[in-house]
Amino acid sequence: MTANSEILDRLFETISARKTADANSSYTAKLFAKGTQKIAQKVGEEGVELALAAALENKQEIISESADLLYHMFVLWADAGVEPSEIYNKLAEREGLSGLVEKASRLED
Repeated sequence: MTANSEILDRLFETISARKTADANSSYTAKLFAKGTQKIAQKVGEEGVELALAAALENKQEIISESADLLYHMFVLWADAGVEPSEIYNKLAEREGLSGLVEKASRLED
């Protein structure tokens, strides 16, 4: 495991631990308290902000918005009971597949 993946794992652990924290003590806990729809909304907002930063070719904003999107995506995973290992396994299944072949296999399901 690399230092970069350790950062992501620690972030997910911190986010998961805040699931039961006081909403007045943590932004993450506040998101959990507001529920899945609010969390999903935040993921969408951050995705749009990242896309806009990319369209403007603003590298620093791309970096910042990517970090925001990862954070909010992790909150969504924790809320849904999804572990990062499940995502990593799905990515591993797709590794080496042509993107077109992989997409076609999902459309057949």
